[in-house]
Amino acid sequence: MPSESVCLRPPQQPEGRMLKGQRPGTDRDLGPEKSPVLPCSIPAKLSSGDPQAEARPIAPHPPARPRLERALSLDDKGWRRRRFRGSQEDLAARNGAGPSGASEQRDGPPAPTPALSPPCLSTSLQEIPKCRRGPGSEGGSPSPGGKRLSGVLSGSLDLLPRDELGSARPPRLASLLPPRPPPAMDLDVASDSLRTANKVDADHADYKLRAQTRLVRAHSSLGPGRPRSPLACDSCSLRSAKSAFSLLAPIRTKDVRSRSYLEGSLLASGALLGADELARYFPDRNVALFVATWNMQGQKELPPSLDELLLPAEADYAQDLYVVGVQEGCSDRREWETRLQETLGPHYVLLSSAAHGVLYLSLFIRRDLIWFCSEVECSTVTTRIVSQIKTKGALGVSFTFFGTSFLFITSHFTSGDGKVAERLLDYTRTVQALALPRNVPDTNPYRSSAADVTTRFDEVFWFGDFNFRLSGGRAAVDALLQRGPEADVPALLQYDQLTREMKKGSVFKGFQEPDIHFLPSYKFDLGKDTYDSTSKQRTPSYTDRVLYRSRHKGDICPVKYASCPGIKTSDHRPVYGLFQVKVRPGRDNIPLAAGKFDRELYLIGIKRRISKEIQRQQALKNQNSSTICTVS
Repeated sequence: MPSESVCLRPPQQPEGRMLKGQRPGTDRDLGPEKSPVLPCSIPAKLSSGDPQAEARPIAPHPPARPRLERALSLDDKGWRRRRFRGSQEDLAARNGAGPSGASEQRDGPPAPTPALSPPCLSTSLQEIPKCRRGPGSEGGSPSPGGKRLSGVLSGSLDLLPRDELGSARPPRLASLLPPRPPPAMDLDVASDSLRTANKVDADHADYKLRAQTRLVRAHSSLGPGRPRSPLACDSCSLRSAKSAFSLLAPIRTKDVRSRSYLEGSLLASGALLGADELARYFPDRNVALFVATWNMQGQKELPPSLDELLLPAEADYAQDLYVVGVQEGCSDRREWETRLQETLGPHYVLLSSAAHGVLYLSLFIRRDLIWFCSEVECSTVTTRIVSQIKTKGALGVSFTFFGTSFLFITSHFTSGDGKVAERLLDYTRTVQALALPRNVPDTNPYRSSAADVTTRFDEVFWFGDFNFRLSGGRAAVDALLQRGPEADVPALLQYDQLTREMKKGSVFKGFQEPDIHFLPSYKFDLGKDTYDSTSKQRTPSYTDRVLYRSRHKGDICPVKYASCPGIKTSDHRPVYGLFQVKVRPGRDNIPLAAGKFDRELYLIGIKRRISKEIQRQQALKNQNSSTICTVS
């Protein structure tokens, strides 16, 4: 390698076309004997008299991509055979979606600009398109001198003075600019023609920023440990790609081979109830839960619509789990469950249904979540002296969802204004006699007690007609209720027997209740909004309640607690609560329900829903046709 300093001076060439960023001259001008090589330790002394042209010692590195060879092999004939961008590709490149900083221009009369200095070659060479030539085409391979020059110029050509590089160089192609800037283009375009033009290559400056966008849930289904699906590769065409890609999360082959889905350990990779699967469906690990209680007073007539109860207007979204407890239920229990299925629609299935006399409990869950539930177990307690009369008592249902155990109890305690002691006894019998769980293992046996069933589960919801009354008397309560919906609820709760006993710790130990902001749910005249007007003059009371308890503080968050004043087929108003419940990953070695649900009820509910919709459309059609009159 020569150690003396060299001087690179572009030779004079006739006026002609030239690539943007291409150094004057071609590989034919620089032969092997004329190829300059700059040593690493000796700075290059340039022939210009400018004192600022002196360079500092540098250590040149080979270029990341050998683009200089392509640039030196491009002649005028090869440039004319280049494929230029279309209008859509050029629009995407001008908006910054492509990897290049500039787009190719069409051939046109060159605008002579000899005074302009060329940009830095090491930067501008990235903008030169690749040459698609065969090995035998003219100028298809660089000369040996060009090969040696390519290893040096990418690191040291910035040291050349701009005035020498720009002197006597051929003119560039004229820049063709639109008369006005193109309109802004969103990243999530749905056009098929722009779908590929709007991609971002890996060598683009903001590739990492663009690639961070992921497909998330509301319902994203990919946890941090899962491979990304093709749909989540970028955010440029999610809407247009929905028809071409599946939203199902990919499953690694090694996860299927490495383990069995019948038994596994906590947090195991690929576990059915593990952390990865939980993160797919619930990234924040919170389940939306609906709990309702209603004393139907044994009425055969059901309300025409249950939307106010199951789908309240205050909730923007339906819940993941619906639990409905009924006391003194209607005689046709199957009809009641069919109405529930019809109202909730095809997105929900009946996971479990249990009954104890006229106590009913129905548990509906979203159909895509049935695979993460254990077997559902139930137990009953009769609190009457004569056990054959099953109008008073308790019904408990329990199961494990992922790694969190749930217990739901609906109860009907002893009635009567002064029978507080009997109601306390009903509570004690219930917590001692409910034999749950049976086969499903306790998630935390060290914190369980054999004398209290509510200590053997992570999350417990106890709801029903507890029959605790307002003890102030009818006159005092009526005086507070005269203001209607703006009645002083805190003043009413000062007379509440249940609130008083819970503060003493004599009942529902460890339980909490959401704040009450509704009027007493008992006792109404049938079909009216007036409280008991019969000769008995029963005191309006908060007999229907929803309480909750958790092993871990803060796991249950109340969202809504209200009654349904529009359902008037009973002397009780339904009361419901919306909750956010924390769920934890679990083990696969528990007895799973394996997708079991009431298929027959599901089909009946869907068929009835369809038939009612057809009847509604037919009635609307008849109504529209009846408004048209003809004059003969």
